[in-house]
Amino acid sequence: MSAYVVFIREKTTDQAQMDQYAQTAPAARAGHDITRLAFYGALEVLEGPAVEGVAILRFPDMAAARAWYDSPAYRQAREHRQLGADYRMLLVEGSDAAQ
Repeated sequence: MSAYVVFIREKTTDQAQMDQYAQTAPAARAGHDITRLAFYGALEVLEGPAVEGVAILRFPDMAAARAWYDSPAYRQAREHRQLGADYRMLLVEGSDAAQ
């Protein structure tokens, strides 16, 4: 069953760190089956506090998402993200059943 990683960027605190993240994070996708469903495009907050940006990535399953998140390449990249902005990050199992 598909799984989704949802990034919610609440506030950038260090743009230089975010620039480093933008340079290192793409390499972490190598060898992982990732589909970008949304990637920091226009957004409208319908409920709750304002956010700066949202990204949603689809993986084949929860294990594949964790393998990417725990990979050495993404561990290195996420250090910059964690130093550069306040984020919420969620891993959620999808519903592949037809409606």
